[in-house]
Amino acid sequence: MAKLTKEDILAYLEEATILELNDVIEAIEEKFGVSAAAPVAVAAVADAGAAAGPSEVTVTLTDIGATKVAVIKAVREITGLGLVDAKGLVDKTPSVIKENIKPEEAEEIKAKLVEAGATVEVK
Repeated sequence: MAKLTKEDILAYLEEATILELNDVIEAIEEKFGVSAAAPVAVAAVADAGAAAGPSEVTVTLTDIGATKVAVIKAVREITGLGLVDAKGLVDKTPSVIKENIKPEEAEEIKAKLVEAGATVEVK
């Protein structure tokens, strides 16, 4: 197997879509048993959560319902992704739409997705 240079890797990263980059990160985490999450942020969230509920939450799309097109449009609006990337995210349900956001913003996102016909979980 030919050895990849840093330039080869950076060139790939420049051309890859968000979904492709996410797949690469997941593969690295699985292969090497590591996490891309910052350990400092996890500790800060744990301390804040113990005091007065969560200060940051994650919105996860759990089911797209019967109106897939409306859900894709809502995901595009919320995330700013292009059509192909938004469709890919919806097709891979359950999928994280936004993470580490304020609970108020999460409720607004949940309302948009529920209005589009989706089922959403906020953690």
